[in-house]
Amino acid sequence: MSFRDWTLIILLGIIWGFSFPFNAILLRELGPLWVSAGRVGIGALASWIFILAIKKTVPTDMKLIAKLALLGTLTYAVPFALFPLAQLHLSAGVAAIINAFTPITTVIVSHLWIGGEKATLAKVLGVGAGFTGVAILAIPAFETGGTSQIWAIGAGLLATLCYASSLNYTKSLNHVDPSILATIALTGAAVSAIIAALIFEGVPVVTKSETWFALIGIGVFTTALAFQIMYRMLPRVGPTNFTVTTFIAPISAITLSILWLNEELLPVHIYGMLAIFVGLLLIDGRLLKSKKKLKRQA
Repeated sequence: MSFRDWTLIILLGIIWGFSFPFNAILLRELGPLWVSAGRVGIGALASWIFILAIKKTVPTDMKLIAKLALLGTLTYAVPFALFPLAQLHLSAGVAAIINAFTPITTVIVSHLWIGGEKATLAKVLGVGAGFTGVAILAIPAFETGGTSQIWAIGAGLLATLCYASSLNYTKSLNHVDPSILATIALTGAAVSAIIAALIFEGVPVVTKSETWFALIGIGVFTTALAFQIMYRMLPRVGPTNFTVTTFIAPISAITLSILWLNEELLPVHIYGMLAIFVGLLLIDGRLLKSKKKLKRQA
């Protein structure tokens, strides 16, 4: 990959790390469903402004629009509500570490998906290491009898399952322009998320300036901007290289959470994150390949 691509991947990892402390700020005034609705709603609005500015042609095929709307609900609306729900009982840093489980969930879903990529031995070992990491993160909850934390970890893992499923579903939409894909998907997510939020949480009341700051930040930067970049980069760098963002986002989130929210990072969190990162390295495959090359050279 070029230096430009690596720079963008690192930048995206940092940007996505912001979403977890933003969630924590939003939860002070909003319920999880409105956090999701606000994020995808502002993200959709920003995306429409972008595609109108660059004069993209919007498709009129209702079947395609329905597919993109379904993708948006699965990829954005549901997981963007599940992580705030999890953060009612977990710190932003721990939620970000669980989010790094996404590539591991993707291995499982891809193996079971019709026409999906089958798991290798290295990937199976990576899945095992990843689950070990999650188990380590759950140790404090088991020790204190914190069942709400266990459910919160489960909600985070369910969100990664949504991401993994959407990645496989997106393969059938490779012919769609990246800007259009992100915009219509976010619009579909916004419609479903706003309806759900109104039904279950009522009309939101926002009184703090920090809430508006977090809404704009999470909607414009960590959603609209980030996904416009992502859908352009994926065909060029491939999913394996792109998973590097999952290493960076937790570090970014933990750093911001300590600085903004005064959260405490416990040793068990570090051990859990390291186990998940080992799983990601095994799934990535480059670590084992580099060892084989060194043996051949020797």
